[in-house]
Amino acid sequence: MGKHKVTIIKLAITAVLLTIVLRGVNFQEMAALFGSANLFWLLGGFALFLLGVVIRAFRWSVLLKGLGSRIRYGRLVELYFVAGFFNTIFPSSITGDVVRAYEAAQDVPAGIAAGTVIIDRATGILALFMLALLALPFRPDTFPNLLLIQIVVICTVGLIGGFVVLQGSLVRKFGRFVPEVARPLWNKLDTMLAAVEACGWRSIWLAIGISFIFNLMQTGWWWAAGKALNYDISFVYYMLTTPIMSLAILLPSIGGLGIREGLAPLLFTGAGL
Repeated sequence: MGKHKVTIIKLAITAVLLTIVLRGVNFQEMAALFGSANLFWLLGGFALFLLGVVIRAFRWSVLLKGLGSRIRYGRLVELYFVAGFFNTIFPSSITGDVVRAYEAAQDVPAGIAAGTVIIDRATGILALFMLALLALPFRPDTFPNLLLIQIVVICTVGLIGGFVVLQGSLVRKFGRFVPEVARPLWNKLDTMLAAVEACGWRSIWLAIGISFIFNLMQTGWWWAAGKALNYDISFVYYMLTTPIMSLAILLPSIGGLGIREGLAPLLFTGAGL
């Protein structure tokens, strides 16, 4: 399927989902709600968002050092902001990762640039899954049982799959079964997986630890946004639902638009919204 057709499909999915979601929205109530938002909490959430970019850039620098490479820290922060811009306006959540890898390849070998971007993304998601599972024992009594089961399944499968990818040698063993026609593509993937494997578990676990801090901050800006709108939702509830909302951007849409808006009513029914 051509690149333009994929883009059109993602645009269509976003448009359809937003239309479905917005049909039941009272725009006057929404405008009044936004107009009465608490500026203190909004600024607090925005500050956490900005600090989160700085934290993630540090995580990336740790992974680069694990491979014996370095990129100026300020440059990494810049690339994260640029990636965020591309993730927002283009019909793919991985567009920003591609941009990061491409730009980083100006300073380090392309395989290392792409490999560290993969590990950077993977460690962030793994920490998010771990955080959600750790929060389960503290969930409120009103938390839906069906949603609980879904979170456990998604997080458990995600953790297993993530660690398999990070153990690059396991995936690389399948190289012998790749048909000749796909060999050029596999060779590029194999180079990235080699970088993942060479990074070492010390750097990976350090990156996961940094991701824990970032994901707590990410949960914090969701919580702050709720506070700004005068929603009385516990921090733990956000810890449980943030992984699903974050994974929504991986689905075909424009920056997760439509998908997250459709998920939100389902995820927050247990909070009384």
